[in-house]
Amino acid sequence: LSLLLRRRTGLRLRDLGPLRAARREELLALDLTDRRSGYPLQMVVRAADAGWRITEHDVPYTPRTGASKVTGTWRGTYQAVRDMSRVLQEPPAR
Repeated sequence: LSLLLRRRTGLRLRDLGPLRAARREELLALDLTDRRSGYPLQMVVRAADAGWRITEHDVPYTPRTGASKVTGTWRGTYQAVRDMSRVLQEPPAR
C-alpha cells in the first residue's frame, strides 16, 4: 500500500495514522465518498491532489487489545483491500 500510495501521490508515509486534522471547509471540498476502509486513504490521496501539506508525526499509543475489525478477519481484509484499491485507481483530481 505504501508503495502504491507513493507512486500515486509522491508521499512517503509509513501509516495512514490515528489522526488527520483539517479545516472543515477544506475537508468538505475534498468530496470524500468512501465510508468504509478506503476513507482514510481517500482523504490522504485527495488532499495530496489538492496540494495540501501532509506531514507524519510519531505519536505514543497503547497496543491494541482484541482483534481488528479490518485485518482480524478474512472479510475485513478483503473489503479493505478492495476499498483501498478502488481509491488508488481514481484519476487524480484537478
